Amino acid sequence: MKQVDNPPNPWSSTHVEWLGEPPEAELCVYEEQARSILTKNNSPDIPFCFGVNPYRGCYHGCAYCYARPTHQYLDFGAGTDFERKIIVKTNAADLLLRAFEKPGWEREPVAFSGITDCYQPLEASYGITRKCLEVCAKIGNPVAIVTKGSLIRRDVDVLERLNEEAGVHVYVSIPFADDEFGWAVEPHASAISQRFRTIQILSEAGITTGVAIAPIIPGLNDSDVPTILERAAELGATRAFMTLLRLPAEVLPVFEGRIRQVMPDRADKILNTVRDVRQGKLNESQFGGRMVGKGPRWKIISKLFETQCKRLGLNARQGAGVATELEKRGPLQQRLF
Repeated sequence: MKQVDNPPNPWSSTHVEWLGEPPEAELCVYEEQARSILTKNNSPDIPFCFGVNPYRGCYHGCAYCYARPTHQYLDFGAGTDFERKIIVKTNAADLLLRAFEKPGWEREPVAFSGITDCYQPLEASYGITRKCLEVCAKIGNPVAIVTKGSLIRRDVDVLERLNEEAGVHVYVSIPFADDEFGWAVEPHASAISQRFRTIQILSEAGITTGVAIAPIIPGLNDSDVPTILERAAELGATRAFMTLLRLPAEVLPVFEGRIRQVMPDRADKILNTVRDVRQGKLNESQFGGRMVGKGPRWKIISKLFETQCKRLGLNARQGAGVATELEKRGPLQQRLF
């Protein structure tokens, strides 16, 4: 990796939406000539077979981000380093094209943002995600995207072309119902109000759009589920999914530290409620249990989600093109694609 001496300010582009004064951009940016870009997933909990992650680390700084421990593979920390030492895979699009051109590739759906957000602020300067999507459109390879970044609006033209050639589904991650709670836990992500607007813009462009309530944080945002789903459906979303908060050992102190700082009167209640749906634990590392809970409270949350989705017509039908490829992956995978 080569450190960039004068990294671009992620807030200097007109493509980045920010309300009020943007935070200081104290960054260490490293440019990397990656050896590969297409990763294969074998976990039964993850709803895709192949993924693309143009960046390592994420400027959004979400306190709960399960990907934080991946930064330790680079000898960086899972806390502040994850948010401020960002690695940019400058050759991602070239690598993706080479992977697609191999004889054995069967144009299976590819997920963007399986680890870190492909539309974090630096994408406004580098445009690597856009280049990768252009490759997908050129080859005719279906894509699913999960993002908190309103920056995706910049690429509506590419998404429209990709949708015509192969199919694309976009999920906008909206775990909270209002900007205040969003910024408390996700300090440098797009405003919640802007994410709802993103759903509307993409839906009006004919893109299959959904909302991801990810993560559900019991005791904090489970009561927001009806509001989030209803507003998303009103703006054109046709799909939805949710996952439960994950707190691996490296993530727990970051999450607990943040909620004790920004909502000290609720912190103990939140942690105790997480234990309630994790059978006394704060995290579950076993496959099959990492993204869902157990017990009466989790059953209530799940029933609330399912009832609201049914009422609003969310997940009513699968998109034939992309979903067919994922039938073998099971219900969660079909829901994503």
